[in-house]
Amino acid sequence: MQLLSDRILNMATSATLAMAAKARELRGEGKDIIGLSLGEPDFNTPDFIKEAAIQAINDDYNSYTPVDGYVELKEAIITKFKRDNNLTYSLPQIVVSTGAKQALANIAAVMLNKGDEVILPCPYWVSYSDIVKLNDGVPVEVKTSIETDFKMTPSQLEAAITPNTKMIWFSSPCNPSGSVYSKLELRALADVLVNHPNIYVVSDEIYEHINYGEGHASIAEFDDMYDRTITVNGVSKAFAMTGWRIGYIGAPEKIARACNKMQGQITSGANCIAQRAVITALNASPSRVQYMIDEFKERRDLILNLLNDVKGFKSNTPEGAFYVFPDVTHYFGKTLRGKTINNATDFSLYLLEEALVATVTGEAFGNPDCIRISYAASKEQIIEAIKRIKDAVS
Repeated sequence: MQLLSDRILNMATSATLAMAAKARELRGEGKDIIGLSLGEPDFNTPDFIKEAAIQAINDDYNSYTPVDGYVELKEAIITKFKRDNNLTYSLPQIVVSTGAKQALANIAAVMLNKGDEVILPCPYWVSYSDIVKLNDGVPVEVKTSIETDFKMTPSQLEAAITPNTKMIWFSSPCNPSGSVYSKLELRALADVLVNHPNIYVVSDEIYEHINYGEGHASIAEFDDMYDRTITVNGVSKAFAMTGWRIGYIGAPEKIARACNKMQGQITSGANCIAQRAVITALNASPSRVQYMIDEFKERRDLILNLLNDVKGFKSNTPEGAFYVFPDVTHYFGKTLRGKTINNATDFSLYLLEEALVATVTGEAFGNPDCIRISYAASKEQIIEAIKRIKDAVS
């Protein structure tokens, strides 16, 4: 009898976390690694949010929280959804979780049965596929390219639908490509889905505020999609609160209640102090964190200009998040400093070992032609990192 379950043996390790661990290991050996692999803002959590957490400690918040979150936090989430997304939810439709990743895991656990298919436009966030497979679902990858700004077209969506299709999962702004679906583009996808009323949508909107274009749109805004959409969000990215671990969903009540039931057997309620701080964060105007978004836009423009000078890198112009996702197929089959580059994984490892820059292979995101580079780092680090990359491939 084997010690470990088939479930864990068949699960991939998160490529982003694995690369971050490898970078830490090399730093421990004294190497000067520049980390551009993690999707983590390099800003501190804003003071007004930290002060709310300190106040919660002083007010003796230390007990178990309701499984689906404090009522005051759920009310703040409802207000935020209405203010920012024109979405109307009630208290039973909101579930607060230990990060948006747990929210996604809850959704998969309560909605997927063996053989149910989940359409994933590629590239997709690194954990989607394994969360689906962990819950006996079947990921169906829809390939996109830099020519379509890494966005799935309505005809591609239609072609991917089968009698076994249960859901479609996507993020906008997208991790890893930074692509943003416009309201018109979401409507075109919705026009396909209205003919398939049993398909549900997971709309991952964790990067909504880190948006440099015409603004954010939610597919649940459409009346004919509202009852079929689970909107996932959290505070990690826009509020620089990755370690606070608070995510949430707005969903049809039956699905929300099921997620609450599942969470009650897995982790119960999220951290009490973090929840109190998030009430303050969400009740504040998004303008309170605009300084971070402005800085990210400057860094995006900087890194794109620098990459334009690196032979063999081909990039789109991401309209959101804080990643670039360049196509690096120019180097496939080539030998650099005695190392043959067969794919994006080889190239990403080469950059770590030779340039001392940590990136992530696009294979982890369902696109083997690209690598993901995070620009959630200082301008000085970005300049030095791209200089090292250019030297390593020249």
